[in-house]
Amino acid sequence: MTLVQDLLAERPVEASAPCRIDSGGTWDIKALSLPFESIQPTTVNIALTLRTSASLHPYTEGQVKIGSIGFSQPEVFPIERTPFDTPFGLFYAAVSFFGFHGLEVRIDSQSPVRSALGGSSTAIVALIKALSKLSVRVGDRGLSRREILHLAYHLEDGVSGGNCGIQDQAAAVYGGVHQWEWRYGSRTEPFQKVSLLGREGQKALSKRLLVAYSGKSHTSSRTNRQWIRDFLSGKTRPGWLKVNEIVQQFGQAIKVRDWNGAARLIREEMAVRREITPEALTQTTRRLIEEAEKTGCGARFTGAGAGGSLWALGEIEKISRLKPIWETSLAQARGARILDCRVDPAGVK
Repeated sequence: MTLVQDLLAERPVEASAPCRIDSGGTWDIKALSLPFESIQPTTVNIALTLRTSASLHPYTEGQVKIGSIGFSQPEVFPIERTPFDTPFGLFYAAVSFFGFHGLEVRIDSQSPVRSALGGSSTAIVALIKALSKLSVRVGDRGLSRREILHLAYHLEDGVSGGNCGIQDQAAAVYGGVHQWEWRYGSRTEPFQKVSLLGREGQKALSKRLLVAYSGKSHTSSRTNRQWIRDFLSGKTRPGWLKVNEIVQQFGQAIKVRDWNGAARLIREEMAVRREITPEALTQTTRRLIEEAEKTGCGARFTGAGAGGSLWALGEIEKISRLKPIWETSLAQARGARILDCRVDPAGVK
């Protein structure tokens, strides 16, 4: 067996990373943020204890096998012919970057497949961390968090053909609750990261969050392309600029633990989103968001919406009132459910 196979037979390698919920998503895409750096394009994301793991195991020399929970069949290819355009193409690209072979990659996620919680980005961060750990075991150096984020973003952006954001990978790498200012025009610092809450604040926020899966899977690339086209044409740009103002205020409200103010700002963002991104709402998510707003909470879809998940924020008593209401509504959709999670203070590990 090769050195890699020997090492993995002795002890498999594993890494994991958290998924996220977000506000202001899409402003982390260069097509939006780069021309408007003067207004400080921003997103806020909250890492969740729904983690995705990537583990490496020994396999046939010269071959790479990749499989994932939620996908019916794994894929196996020789290292010199690994495809980057299959369901596991992004993961093959990561393995190719490191040059390893004779291994099996197993992806397992605690969040539903295609649930708009940043699943593919979380998985690639976890896989790169696992491959970095394997690099250390064969005598090379491992990657820093910033290097993992850089590689994960550029691999996903390149393999997807561009127009990929970076906030999902950023949440997976760093965990916690952060506000991000996107500065792609900078040659050295493509973002500024501001931590909004420490451990105690994260615990307080967890008690005021409700996250649910709508039962309908989504594909973000199709929706994002439409949003970018509408922004570039100027059709929806005023609305996007308003969203950015709201999300900047939302981050400050979270930082000072003004939960009612934060909920109000989510409602304001959703009011604009209903106008500029109506395709992000399904019948189910529209009803759930309206139910949250009637209880005095704020709620919005995650990622690009069009199915997937959504989340609500409000004072403890309001979230407590909302939970059984959502449970009743979600019972009508197959696979839909409240997701048992809280804020994850740790990033990739």
